[in-house]
Amino acid sequence: MDAFQILIEVIGWTAAAIILAAYVLLSLGRLEGRSYLYQWMNVVGAGGFVVNSGYNGALPSAVLNVVWGGMGIFTLWSVWRARQAARAIVG
Repeated sequence: MDAFQILIEVIGWTAAAIILAAYVLLSLGRLEGRSYLYQWMNVVGAGGFVVNSGYNGALPSAVLNVVWGGMGIFTLWSVWRARQAARAIVG
């Protein structure tokens, strides 16, 4: 296994740890589903899975994680818009 393959594996395992940590923190009530941190953890983790699964030819997993990351980005955008709207009403 060369250094590039090791890097791909490290990216995959790091992605798995990030997504698992996000789910554990959500399940324990330490994060909210619409929090920036939870969504960023999902986006970053999904990105790592896309790199790892895409490199390894696991296209269904890569596509699933593109969608997963897209959902996270959409949620980040919708939370940001809702907070901006709330500030406009208050301020």
